[in-house]
Amino acid sequence: MSAAATSSTAKKIPFRSRKVRISSSEPPSTDTSKKPRLVLPILPRSLSAPGELDSALGHLRAVDPTIAHLINSHDPPAFDNSATPFLFLSRSILYQQLATKAAASIYARFLSLCGGEDSVLPEIVSALTPQQLREIGVSARKASYLHDLSSKYLSGVLTDPAIVAMDDESLLSLLTLVKGIGPWSVHMFLIFSLHRPDVLPVGDLGVRKGVQMLHGLKKVPEPSEMEELCEPWRPYRSAGAWYMWRLVESKGKHS
Repeated sequence: MSAAATSSTAKKIPFRSRKVRISSSEPPSTDTSKKPRLVLPILPRSLSAPGELDSALGHLRAVDPTIAHLINSHDPPAFDNSATPFLFLSRSILYQQLATKAAASIYARFLSLCGGEDSVLPEIVSALTPQQLREIGVSARKASYLHDLSSKYLSGVLTDPAIVAMDDESLLSLLTLVKGIGPWSVHMFLIFSLHRPDVLPVGDLGVRKGVQMLHGLKKVPEPSEMEELCEPWRPYRSAGAWYMWRLVESKGKHS
């Protein structure tokens, strides 16, 4: 083959670069500092923790002299609930908009239907039919609320350990996804189940009336006003709210 032919053939053959693999004798990196880590929120000490309630009452006395006489004239609150979050939330649904005596009767029948407090579990409640619940006095609407709560547990959207580890704002956003659970129910759950120290239930009429009485206001303060009036109580607004309920109760007894 002539040189000219060789040159012509070479022009027709495309040139493909070869990939060169570079071997390394270095072992793979074991540095885990770049791996994403789950950052858990730093939660405040609960009011049931040793010494925390004393700290709360001391703080309230110091920042709001008007509440000091309430603290001195009432036994301190007892934050000793031991119910699981699922049990507490189920009970909260059953007690909604009912007189205490009627709600307690329905709740007792509900516990019996489930097989006791230890058996109030998502899979047990989910299996209860609307008819079974109706027979113990639970309305169709509340039955749907209980089933929605159970469904969110069974699907993993909610779990007791995750709830206990979440901060207040996240819980408010998550729990209000459950049918029948609104901000007021979440506030009660935070105070009386998880014993969170700095919860102000601005939508609770009893707390609002208590603040009205405490400050001698002409009308019940609006939720937006509550935040300002109770700001000095931080970070123990839960204890302050508890004493507002006691104030309203004591005025009712003497009226």
